[in-house]
Amino acid sequence: MNRSDTPAPPPADGVRTGPAPADYHQELRRDMGTFASFAAGFSFVSILTTVFQLFGLGFGLGGAAFFWTWPLVFAGQLLVALCFAELAARWPISGAIYQWSSRLAGTTVGWFTGWIMIIGQILTVAAAAIAAQAVLPGIWTGFQLVGGPGADPSVASSTGAQNAVLLGCFLLVITTVVNILGIRQMAAATSVGVIVEIVGVIALVLLLFSLPERGPQVVAHHTGWAGEGGYIGAFLASSLMAAYVMVGFDSAGELAEETHSPRRTTPRTILRALVISGVGGALLILAGLLAARSLTDGNLAAGGLSWVLTDRLGDVLGRLLLCCVAVAVFACTLAVQTSGARMVYSMAREGALPFHRHLAKVSARTGTPIITSIVVGVGAAIALLVNVRQSAIFTALSSLCIAMLYLAYLGVTVPLLIVRIRHRGADRLPGGVDERGRPLFSLGRWGTVVNALAVLFQAGMTVNLLWPRAAIYDLTGGTWWLRWSALLFIGTCLALGAGYFLARRLHMRIELRHVPHTHVEPPAEAVAEPV
Repeated sequence: MNRSDTPAPPPADGVRTGPAPADYHQELRRDMGTFASFAAGFSFVSILTTVFQLFGLGFGLGGAAFFWTWPLVFAGQLLVALCFAELAARWPISGAIYQWSSRLAGTTVGWFTGWIMIIGQILTVAAAAIAAQAVLPGIWTGFQLVGGPGADPSVASSTGAQNAVLLGCFLLVITTVVNILGIRQMAAATSVGVIVEIVGVIALVLLLFSLPERGPQVVAHHTGWAGEGGYIGAFLASSLMAAYVMVGFDSAGELAEETHSPRRTTPRTILRALVISGVGGALLILAGLLAARSLTDGNLAAGGLSWVLTDRLGDVLGRLLLCCVAVAVFACTLAVQTSGARMVYSMAREGALPFHRHLAKVSARTGTPIITSIVVGVGAAIALLVNVRQSAIFTALSSLCIAMLYLAYLGVTVPLLIVRIRHRGADRLPGGVDERGRPLFSLGRWGTVVNALAVLFQAGMTVNLLWPRAAIYDLTGGTWWLRWSALLFIGTCLALGAGYFLARRLHMRIELRHVPHTHVEPPAEAVAEPV
């Protein structure tokens, strides 16, 4: 049996046919095991980082009933993750979103998908880094550098927003250095971060559930919502928190070239990262709502879970648990930056980006693409600095970066659905076996249904995230271009990308290469042994 790779899908799916292209040369070091792969995806999602960062926003927009946005978004993203798991088993390669889209719909669609993904990931790195502001001043007021310890650390205040930029830039320096050192150092750091985060989530949930102020029936009401008019719009706006948290599970696919047995490992870690995050996040949100001393005095909307911890657990224990959150913020920022760097590297390796010869270089000493790590880190810092005086930096950055990731995800799930529909009754995706000789992960006959529902969810959520709400994009309430900034920014990015793509005639120059199989044939005597 030919183990070099699986057969290509039919020509209609956009994948090149004809003589088999050359294999990718393994330059990145394959040093990540199963747990490190899981840690990469779990750290990107990072429920401690993101729930702490945006809990107050979600509650302020939708009241206690905003809890139900969590299971809704989780169900939708699980559909997406199942589709990604299928693709990760067949094409375990860096730059997964770009590569999957290119192999399903052709390199033009793939390039624009990768372009949007890169920008979205850089903005996500920036958004993750400024989550430090939601935690560090609560641990020690000395971390509030702008205005001094007595200044307002709230993320919506001018002093809080400016301080967030300073702390975020400092964190980006640290994560960039770790990324440069090598994949082993990155994997070790995220693995430790995940262990601390899981222990922290369990401890927080148990402690907060032991201090209830009200029963779980509170989530059936929108207590704490201070808005006017219909509640449906407020509920949709509050879903930003859940949408922001449950992305990035695909980062295990971004690191597939550095993972042992990726065709077997990566699909499992993609699903495991999302499921564990979904369950843990739901318990954490519910515990916070039950334990908060008040839902109506404004403290929960302003201070989020950080306020609940210090108010209910006391300064010492509350601050110790906030230290766990700070570790999670570091691991999250590191994982997002690593994922973004691999996306840039993958596209540069195809000659698809400016300065691709430099961006595609892998250090012989560390086995990592150093320049891409620096580019992503600097890009995230620039995104923070240009918004240093924007009080809506948290909400605007969060909504924009996640909307761009959803758009990029659609660049994969829509072509995948088209392939399934065109080739109904035939082999829609390549078959084959994993590194242990077992069939690759597959949705089987449920693939089309799961895929279609995933596309519908993503399309609806993208519209929801990009909707020009003043509460998200324009806290001044009177600046039209801020309210429409997400659509304006994405339109500008697409226009600039189209200009470069056409000028370089990339539609004629990009040629995808073969993804070699990592299967190792067992000794002949081992094959004869019963399993």
